[in-house]
Amino acid sequence: MPGPSAPLETEWVFLLAACSDHSAEVKTRRLQGLLQSPIPWSALRGLADHHGVQPILTQAVANFEAQVPAEAVAALKESYRANLHKSLFLSGEFVRIVDSLSQASIEFIPYKGLALAEMVYGDIALRQSGDIDLLVHATDLRRVRQALEELGYRPHQRLSADEEEAYLRSGYECAFDGPLGKNLLEVQWAIQPRFYAVDLAVEGLFRRAVKTTVAGVEVKALCAEDLFVVLALHAAKHVWGKLIWLCDLARIASMPALDWTRIGDQARELGITRILWVTLLLAQNLLDAPVPAAAKENLPEDFGAAPLAHEIEGYIVSDRTFDVESRAYFSLMLRLRERRADRTRFISRLVFTPGPSEWAITRLPKPLFPLYQVLRITRLGARIVSGRI
Repeated sequence: MPGPSAPLETEWVFLLAACSDHSAEVKTRRLQGLLQSPIPWSALRGLADHHGVQPILTQAVANFEAQVPAEAVAALKESYRANLHKSLFLSGEFVRIVDSLSQASIEFIPYKGLALAEMVYGDIALRQSGDIDLLVHATDLRRVRQALEELGYRPHQRLSADEEEAYLRSGYECAFDGPLGKNLLEVQWAIQPRFYAVDLAVEGLFRRAVKTTVAGVEVKALCAEDLFVVLALHAAKHVWGKLIWLCDLARIASMPALDWTRIGDQARELGITRILWVTLLLAQNLLDAPVPAAAKENLPEDFGAAPLAHEIEGYIVSDRTFDVESRAYFSLMLRLRERRADRTRFISRLVFTPGPSEWAITRLPKPLFPLYQVLRITRLGARIVSGRI
């Protein structure tokens, strides 16, 4: 990975300033100073869109329209309107889905997407829209699918009943194609695939859930402490590859009432202290978001976090895309875990847990499902020998 100590491109310097955790006054002065030099606006808009922070950039630039080329201002406003329209469309779909699941007495928790925009930003227009994410109980997935099919949603990937039963144990999500597009909805019954070896109980998330309002509808939501942990795990799985994830986490970490004692206890229990430290250090290094004093007091010190944050920072500010099936990726996932037992479980589950890739090769009856483990090991061995992993 390229090192973060190299000088950043102008568009990166401006974007980080626009997304920074500084007060409005400090941010205004900083952006005012940067505008004295030429800004590559087309490159900046593309970078902001890729990192999911286009609305944040548009808001930051709004006070300086006289100093920004007219075409750049028009392009930013158009992107902002397009995102708002998509958010409103997803809000309408969200209300339909909530009504359908509620009528079927299915318990669910919306998170990320619209729910995150309202809870953390207070405005659905300030977070770039993607899809609708719902957390459900694994035992309810079939009923969820039935309720969604009545609304015109279909699973993006079709599995047999036996494959679905196995996937509920090893996987974590099912994407649905909606009437107006693919992958409009993701339904999850776990936070990560099982092989990541972070066994965060979904039942506990539901038990600690709080009430909130999303798109004008009262629903359950993750409590702030669980939201921070869940979003940090999601960002880690994707190597913190989008700046918006750090923006989200920095805002949550700065909440005055956040219970860092609870977060610290959960981090020790799950063995994810290093992941949380890397998250906080990345937010500090890139967004100038200070690590809360309570976090320092309650998260055990981890000397491996700072070098990893430095390494990952270089990846974030580069144009590289991390191959999530590469040896480097799996090596990084192992280095992000502080306990040897968790690293061992990660490797064991990765090697011995078959999934849709193996099922797609050949269809076996349920009594022969153990043979999928053999196929899994064979495929991994072939990829290692060929250098693809």
